[in-house]
Amino acid sequence: MAKEFDTVVIGAGPGGYVCAIRAAQLGQKVAVVEREYLGGVCLNVGCIPSKAMINAANYLYKSQNAFSNMGFQLPGNIEVDHKKLQTWKQGVCDKMSGGVKQLLKGNKVEVVMGEANFVSKNEIKVGSDTLKAKNFVVATGSRPIEIPGFEYDEQTVLSSTGGLAQDKSLKSLLVIGGGYIGLEIGTFMAKLGTKVTVIEAGPSLLSGVVEKDMVQVLQRKLKKLGVNVVLNAKAKSFKKAQMGLSLSVEVNGKEETFDGEKILVTVGRKPNSDQLNLKGVGVAIDERGFVKTDAQMRTNVPNIFAIGDIIGQPMLAHKASHEGIIAAEVIAGHNRVFDAKTIPAVIFTDPEIAYCGMTEEEAKKEFGEVLVSKFPFGANGKAVSMMETDGFVKYIADKKEHVIRGVHICGPQASNLISEAVLAIEMGARLEDVALSIHPHPTLGETMMEAAEATLGHAIHVL
Repeated sequence: MAKEFDTVVIGAGPGGYVCAIRAAQLGQKVAVVEREYLGGVCLNVGCIPSKAMINAANYLYKSQNAFSNMGFQLPGNIEVDHKKLQTWKQGVCDKMSGGVKQLLKGNKVEVVMGEANFVSKNEIKVGSDTLKAKNFVVATGSRPIEIPGFEYDEQTVLSSTGGLAQDKSLKSLLVIGGGYIGLEIGTFMAKLGTKVTVIEAGPSLLSGVVEKDMVQVLQRKLKKLGVNVVLNAKAKSFKKAQMGLSLSVEVNGKEETFDGEKILVTVGRKPNSDQLNLKGVGVAIDERGFVKTDAQMRTNVPNIFAIGDIIGQPMLAHKASHEGIIAAEVIAGHNRVFDAKTIPAVIFTDPEIAYCGMTEEEAKKEFGEVLVSKFPFGANGKAVSMMETDGFVKYIADKKEHVIRGVHICGPQASNLISEAVLAIEMGARLEDVALSIHPHPTLGETMMEAAEATLGHAIHVL
């Protein structure tokens, strides 16, 4: 017999499990279907394990490059037990995934493990089980894009999943793709002692995503870490070589070869919209493979909703979670729409990069005259004491009203600092609102206040 529910969520990633919990809180009978692991890519092979590895590598890097300046003399070289490091990383993931399991159980959400396929708009099959529901929420995410000739085997050619699972030291790594995933993994690998080469097809790292002045700061630090960045370069093929692999690359129209032990391919992700038989039940999908939804997360099939990576950029966990809450509340009869003014993005490189709102170019196009200024972390006492002075906080405001239109941060703990900027933009705050708000000293947060002051033309701690 078929099991019947008010709402069935397909996919238990940061969009799906949040949606399921919120739906249950609103009194619905809910099931969530997951084919692999609770918490999805983010908690198991993406956001969480990458941050764990980045954090571990930062400890090692500081011990090797900062401790002696502080007077700490460490005996001998620090050796990395990669198997133990992987065990620790997996423990972090398991703890988070286990937490999701407990949250679902505590909210009386039924968990069904297996692969879902739509039979009709009100019915799915999961193995031999049949689940019927008044509403469905598709939250099946995305997967790494493969490029011809570089198919993933997770031994020689790695996806981000394989890149995070290396249990032995790599002498060298070739990274194809200069986006945030490749740079995050490449950075922590470099700090663990791997010689990293980044091959980017475009003229810049993080092309079209991040302000150029932030990329310049990042490139200087990558050079300091020994990372070789090759721009305007297209990977063509690879073969076995004495050093492991030989990668053939077209650089500015000329062929060059680069040697490495393994290849990491990080050229983006694509939505899993070719699964579940979505087209079979009439769900509209655009030419890029994204499911079409309205501002309430509803597809063209009224009782089928979709959230997260599968409905389009930006492919970010926090966006998916927000959309999941909206979908659950709409299904429960609440008047909700997606109306966020900005979605923050964070790149966990060294230094970290975080941004929200408009770029300088976008603001000029819309408002004409704008106010732009930066406050450097080198002028912040807390950053100096941390020995992390690379980067700045940059504000963009319209000149007439001084309303904050964009904030771009490159520096220590940018990922934490950006939330204040998000709140400011959502509330329509002006530069004066931030500049006149007393920030505690000594903190990195002071840079947010001082950058606002600098944009107004009366910075205290920088000329």
